[in-house]
Amino acid sequence: MKNYRIELAALPVWRDSRAEALIRQAKAVCGIQLDRVATRDVYTLVSDCSSAEAEKIAGLLYNPVLQMWRVGESVSGNFVPAEKCDYLLSIGFKPGVTDNVSRTFRTAAADILGRKLREDEYVFSSTEYLVSGKDLCEKDVRTIGYKLLANELIQSVLVLDGSESENVPENLPFMNASEKVQVKKYNLEVSDDELVELSKKGILALSLEEMKSIQNYFRNASGREAVGLDANPTDVELEVLAQTWSEHCKHKIFSAEIDYENCETGEKETIDSCYKTFIKGSTKAISEKVPYLVSVFKDNAGVIDFNDKCDVVYKVETHNSPSALDPYGGAMTGIVGVNRDPMGTGQGAELLINVWGYCLGSPFTADSNVPEGLLHPRRLRDGVHKGVIDGGNQSGIPYGNGWEYFDERYIGKPLVYCGTVGTLPKKIGNVKGAEKTICPGDLIVMGGGRIGKDGIHGATFSSEELHKDSPVQAVQIGDPITQKKLGDFIFEARDRGLYRFITDNGAGGLSSSVGEMAGECGGCRLDLSKAPLKYAGMDPWEILVSEAQERMSFAVPPEKIDEFKKLAAERDVEVTVMGEFNNSGLFQVEYNGETVACLDI
Repeated sequence: MKNYRIELAALPVWRDSRAEALIRQAKAVCGIQLDRVATRDVYTLVSDCSSAEAEKIAGLLYNPVLQMWRVGESVSGNFVPAEKCDYLLSIGFKPGVTDNVSRTFRTAAADILGRKLREDEYVFSSTEYLVSGKDLCEKDVRTIGYKLLANELIQSVLVLDGSESENVPENLPFMNASEKVQVKKYNLEVSDDELVELSKKGILALSLEEMKSIQNYFRNASGREAVGLDANPTDVELEVLAQTWSEHCKHKIFSAEIDYENCETGEKETIDSCYKTFIKGSTKAISEKVPYLVSVFKDNAGVIDFNDKCDVVYKVETHNSPSALDPYGGAMTGIVGVNRDPMGTGQGAELLINVWGYCLGSPFTADSNVPEGLLHPRRLRDGVHKGVIDGGNQSGIPYGNGWEYFDERYIGKPLVYCGTVGTLPKKIGNVKGAEKTICPGDLIVMGGGRIGKDGIHGATFSSEELHKDSPVQAVQIGDPITQKKLGDFIFEARDRGLYRFITDNGAGGLSSSVGEMAGECGGCRLDLSKAPLKYAGMDPWEILVSEAQERMSFAVPPEKIDEFKKLAAERDVEVTVMGEFNNSGLFQVEYNGETVACLDI
């Protein structure tokens, strides 16, 4: 295996928009004057391909009118050496973080080489900035890197003296995951303080009352011995319960009983759930006066009547905490995530437009007023908006409308709303478009992107207050290109009647999607050892609860599975059979032939 540094850069005769933007931002946000900036994109290819093949890849990836390339000592015919600079600033991804550019590079390289890159061949992307300025120091460059270009939760920053700009260390952020996986068991017969500590350390986001409810459940659970489990819950089971009961998924505050007093009139009343009273209740009242509500509060998105051929599907959701940690990646995940909701409604809606809305602190907030570990509102706004627009455009769904609101109270936690509108046929074959079912014996099938450690604790972390130790792995970067391919495949499979039920892998990943689906028919058996992973070394609980973006779960009749797989292969979509649905009344999860979770549906 060899390491090739493939470098693409803009020809100096043309304007470099990224460089010009950085000069403006450095002055406006950091008060640092940059006199000159040049940028280049670097791809580190780890492969057993030949030098000639690496050069062929570079030669076919660059735009000869706008760009030049370099691979080692070999260069394009239009190559112009970079001017000397004061410092080189390199931004790359940390190990295990989704790198969409590299994934696209792999696909392009496969087309050029006439073969797919193997699992042991890698591509890592990074962006380098060659900066110069009067009185510029290394501290200034690091400030620019961390404040404007990188999110230190998911990206690495390398600063070198300008004399080293042609001798940059290789960018090789390998994921050092252990091949050894384990399933832990927990003794819940401990003190209340220890239960609270277990919830806190495990980012379960559960209260003492909830932990004691879990304690009581396992005290009285029966039949566990028959599947090889004892009274002590596994980490898999605790994580499933934590994400299911999280504020993000269950909306406990919205559903709580509230004692309310009107401060102006002194009138007091008890509200039994804001959700039931003001949202579901008002919708029910409206439904008695209008005929167009087709499906509300029972699927991934709402469905309303449009004409005699199709219905309109609409969903809006928040993506606040992930966007606060990583504005670009978090917001992109939000928009492609809400795209999946109409896509997973009924038999699957086709997507039309995206909408958005942001509540942020003032972009003129003083740095001293931003809590430690949180990003400045201006940085948030720029990253969030770019993530929403890129996520939609790259997956072929334009944005239609949006709004922004600024108030100092949103400095601690912004609100980021993402929404999608789609259309759903009234009937698909003999099935109503807004309906779906599961039969015992249907296969559990997953399709789309692979599972990694990014996205773990998305539900539970989103239920907590943000702080400087909020977990990096809770933020997963969306991959809109993979989702576009998945969406196109879904609509073909839908029209052929190749599945009975579809839903998305939301904040709880497999535990959320397959758990909900199992409730439709009364049980399931899920084999985590069959899950397609980004890398080895993930524990079963991580596989189960990681928010698997660009991935949907299907219930496929056994007699349709071969045609389903064939269509997926033709559309370059990875699909995997991971178990089957049944009517056992249990959510049973296995790993390498052993049961690691068994919970009542």
